Amino acid sequence: MPTRQARQTVIFEVQRLADDLSGINDSLFLAGDFNGWHTADPAFRFKKDKRGQYILKVKLVVGQHAYKVVRGSWQTVETDRAGGPVANRILDLEKQPGRSPIKADIKIEGWADSFPREPAKSTAAHNVKVLDSAFVIPQLNCSRRIWVFLPENYDQQPLTRYPVIYMQDGQNVFDEATAFSGEWGVDEYLNSLPDEKQSIVVAIDNGGNERMQEYNPYTNKQFGKGEGKAYASFVAETLKPYVDTHYRTRPEALYTTVCGSSMGGLISYYTAITYPDRFGWAGVFSPSFWIAPDIYPATHKALSRLDHCGFYFYGGEKEGDSLEQRLEQVKRILQNNPLTVTKIAMDPEGLHEERYWRKAFGPFYQWLLERQHV
Repeated sequence: MPTRQARQTVIFEVQRLADDLSGINDSLFLAGDFNGWHTADPAFRFKKDKRGQYILKVKLVVGQHAYKVVRGSWQTVETDRAGGPVANRILDLEKQPGRSPIKADIKIEGWADSFPREPAKSTAAHNVKVLDSAFVIPQLNCSRRIWVFLPENYDQQPLTRYPVIYMQDGQNVFDEATAFSGEWGVDEYLNSLPDEKQSIVVAIDNGGNERMQEYNPYTNKQFGKGEGKAYASFVAETLKPYVDTHYRTRPEALYTTVCGSSMGGLISYYTAITYPDRFGWAGVFSPSFWIAPDIYPATHKALSRLDHCGFYFYGGEKEGDSLEQRLEQVKRILQNNPLTVTKIAMDPEGLHEERYWRKAFGPFYQWLLERQHV
């Protein structure tokens, strides 16, 4: 198992605010790769000092971190002075050794809710539909929007059955209008392929600020009770049977994949090793294994049931948090079963961002097709 990672104290201080926040939501939070991009995480809430300055003091794992300032939701994320999106802020603790604490000054030019604008136009392809805007998740006593991508000639090929990919963070899979940090463009990519190379894709919206709990199979002191076991049960025991009943799928594990990034990568991996009889493949992009050390013994325990299963891991070398080391650790465990297929694809320029996962989806999909013999 990876060794315990060194941590560094960081003091974030807001040097300039775009607006007077009196009378509106003046609670400021950091949302970043260190907390699953949670927009209202109490552990990353700024406090006002005696001068009225917003201050946040936290300990972060030494490495490179991406983050933004929000006021509790992505609708109130920081912007540039014209209301346009700003790139993720980057803090590289590896380049500041020996200093403690590290000071990070922040200047905020604007807030998204200060610039009313027309709703973003949908970029979803014509063959992307909302399967249900409130699909019931009995295991979590809630409901969620579910999307489905059907191959372009699905209706014209009534005898053809298709592989299925189940993807997390459905808001970001197909449509820029619903994405909170950019879309993957899975629909455009699949539509560029020949008919016989296309798959059905089912995308499940995340639960917003419940995402950290729903995508974590294990309880965490900082983020609370893990609900990932229940979520994985929903995907395997409720959603998959529904999809197999209502669409022309190839329901065997050989033709069924689960895929996601960050916390979505963690829960996708967990789902695959928990239900290998239903999900034969997993696309695991920049998984948040740091929050779930129990995933290593869980892999050991599941190993004998992972015959002929495949795991594609993607990571960016600029993501920090010893990601490559964690991926290699899981791969070494999986390789103890000679019938398990594994691959790690590391991007030298990769950051913990949607645009890199979008770029990495194509190579993953081609790897998948070769092994499914599609």
